[in-house]
Amino acid sequence: MTPATTPAVRRVGQRLSGHAGSVAALVLAVLWTVPTAGLLISSLRPEEHIKTSGWWTFLSQPEVTLRNYDEVLFGDATSGQLASYFVNSFTIAVPTMVFVVGIAALSAYGLAWMRFPGRDWLFVGIFALQIVPLQMSLVPLLQVFSEGISVGGVQVMPAWELSGAFQFTTVWLAHTIFGLPLGIFLMHNFVSQLPRTLIEAARADGAGHGAIFRRIVLPLTVPALVSLAIFQFLWVWNDLLVALIFAGGSVEVAPLTVRLAELAGTRGDEWQRLTAGAFVSMIVPLLVFFALQRYFVRGLLAGSVKG
Repeated sequence: MTPATTPAVRRVGQRLSGHAGSVAALVLAVLWTVPTAGLLISSLRPEEHIKTSGWWTFLSQPEVTLRNYDEVLFGDATSGQLASYFVNSFTIAVPTMVFVVGIAALSAYGLAWMRFPGRDWLFVGIFALQIVPLQMSLVPLLQVFSEGISVGGVQVMPAWELSGAFQFTTVWLAHTIFGLPLGIFLMHNFVSQLPRTLIEAARADGAGHGAIFRRIVLPLTVPALVSLAIFQFLWVWNDLLVALIFAGGSVEVAPLTVRLAELAGTRGDEWQRLTAGAFVSMIVPLLVFFALQRYFVRGLLAGSVKG
């Protein structure tokens, strides 16, 4: 920052931290919350009210019902049964989160503190993968899973015909593949900023890479690990595209988001289902975020300043 720009930056900072900035932040928060509040109110209104009037009329006609929630959670196969899809979403999101966080942490340590030929180019390649739209790889990856890989007419990898608990494998792999570039990049930023003297002191005491990673790197990067875990869990939990491609064809595997997309009905006129179903799907992400909020904030701040 040059001396010429310092006063301007200082003035902007003072304005943002003053009363005007606080009022602007409050207005933005209210505007951001109004649609969510309207969705919540609509989910508690009777079906005939939802379809004939806006949610703001609730103030003049305060009639509340839990029938919408009962219908989407415990209704028949047409109207709901979201309770059974909750299990599928957890079965997809939790293992994928563990895979991404574990592999990203190990990869970040290797790229930051292990010397091998092509290390920098490998990191550049991983970083570049973030700009590749995942839509470009959906069809090729689906073909690999469904048809296998053939080289010169020889079947190198057979098609995956999975059942039981292993039928989630394809969607686990897809989410893990798509989540690793960003995960490795974020973890590398944290791991590479650890004090070099600490790592060198551990090596001088005879500690190998495994001991350094377990006893030094993991405890010091807990905020970063939790931040990445929250990001990955929320992304997988709210994902529809990948789930629709790799898990949408089977009721036993389809997550909550796939079922939500079907709740509106064939003609899109079952709005009361969507309002209740949307809030049912929001419960778990909100609980996860608020439970781990302090780690999330610490993780974001830890990588913002070097030194």
